[in-house]
Amino acid sequence: MNFHNIKFEASYGTKNQLPPSDLPEIAFAGRSNVGKSSMINKIFNRKSLARVSSVPGKTVTINFFRLDEVRFADLPGYGYAKVSHSEKARWSDLMEGYFNSGRNLKMVFLLLDMRHPPSDHDLMMLDFLRSSGYPFTIVLTKADKLSRTQQQARLADFSREIPDADGLQLIPFSAKTGEGVAELHAIIEQVSLSNM
Repeated sequence: MNFHNIKFEASYGTKNQLPPSDLPEIAFAGRSNVGKSSMINKIFNRKSLARVSSVPGKTVTINFFRLDEVRFADLPGYGYAKVSHSEKARWSDLMEGYFNSGRNLKMVFLLLDMRHPPSDHDLMMLDFLRSSGYPFTIVLTKADKLSRTQQQARLADFSREIPDADGLQLIPFSAKTGEGVAELHAIIEQVSLSNM
């Protein structure tokens, strides 16, 4: 799979705009400013495929990309407090519309900041993915900001902070050093091959 060949398809801001799910999909989810855009750019070795912003809550649409016969969905970040009630309602409606529209969803990468315990929003998202039966992998972003010893300590903490963590796949990731890229490539290729 040539990851560099990914192409941007479209952005949608309301559930009524969402196209039918005619290909296997892989989604990226996580709270605002967790590093989704940086991760997407690193995975696909493209500098500005996904727009990176230092301002939380910048991605307010679902952005679709396509590589071969797989579609990728960059979901808007959750949990950013400084948005209006109407914007939160639109976000909620869009996300519910996405997950409840019969998507051919083969994997959700749930991004958590490795430096901190999961937020209430993170745990709610985790609970939703579990109860919905969607396959998911937890990606621990910003791993380069911790030493190896700190990483090991945080991994041990996550096993206590995440309910029923046994059996969950947690991948430390750094958009700066490339740590975790090979593991994510392998998962994406496995998902793609299972649909051929």
